[in-house]
Amino acid sequence: MSKKILITGGAGFIAHHVIDKILSTTDWEIITLDRLDFSGNLNRLKEVVSSYPEKEQRRVRVVHHDLKAELNPEIIASIGHVDLISHLAAGSHVDRSITYPLEFVMDNVVGTANILDYARKLDNLERFAYFSTDEVFGPAPKGVNYKENDRYNSTNPYSASKAGAEELVVAFENTYGLPSIITHTMNVFGERQNPEKYIPMVIKKVRDSEVVTVHSNKEKTVAGSRHYIHAEDVADALMFLFNYNISSMEPDKTGAKCQKFNIVGKDEIDNLSLAQFIAKVQNKNLNYEMIDFHSQRPGHDLRYALDGTKMKKMGWEPDSAYDRLESVVNWSLKNDRWLSI
Repeated sequence: MSKKILITGGAGFIAHHVIDKILSTTDWEIITLDRLDFSGNLNRLKEVVSSYPEKEQRRVRVVHHDLKAELNPEIIASIGHVDLISHLAAGSHVDRSITYPLEFVMDNVVGTANILDYARKLDNLERFAYFSTDEVFGPAPKGVNYKENDRYNSTNPYSASKAGAEELVVAFENTYGLPSIITHTMNVFGERQNPEKYIPMVIKKVRDSEVVTVHSNKEKTVAGSRHYIHAEDVADALMFLFNYNISSMEPDKTGAKCQKFNIVGKDEIDNLSLAQFIAKVQNKNLNYEMIDFHSQRPGHDLRYALDGTKMKKMGWEPDSAYDRLESVVNWSLKNDRWLSI
């Protein structure tokens, strides 16, 4: 049955892959709410949507709004009835959050409060999905992979603002009965990613024979590591959750009504191995320098790690990051304008 979904931050990196997934696998109507700033590049969305026939393109509509402000009656009328909400709009630049912490409180906490307040007043909303981050758990010691309801330990204003927004989502389900889920994902990569992110940055530096910086421990012997995951896999996980009978799931041991899900890459990859693989795909030598990155830049951590067992038991798993990475490298070199936008 056809549905209508509201996606906040639809011109952002992850969200435009979600829209692509919805267009290719459903007949849903898509409304994207976006303020079109640093994170939201409308060219991303246009490039994806324009690849579909005109009839399918008409299923996507952009509504301009900054969620730091409440949704006024005109915006609400423009959106119309919705069945699902996926809240991806967020400030996500860790360094910027350290310089401008209040900006991230406004974007990520107040912005979430405003979309939640809109959502709680809707009739028959099926699901509100909030996209959070692995960073709410803080650094993961070797051998530790955090489960969905482990304690939080934010190490920068960005992760703290995402954790605060999560608590609002939980509170709105407990207080108003808003049917909600929270996802944690980490180190998403893919086509049309902002060129300041690690993978597109390495692709460009290797292409240009420049030195790649690899952050490490203080002794410069162990590179930082992440569970990298392609944006298409994240989009696939979201669609899996939207189609899953979550209301039938038992509350977890904490008794919380709002279910949380870790969307985790299959492979934990250290950043040196990642850079070496990117160089190999380009058939070039890797020039690199190990730097005590996280000590020099407060708020950054050497290792993040999540436990993906819950989603695996439910029947969802991602593809290997290596399988996806080779195609992203080749795509980025062919479409190299996205390495400098």
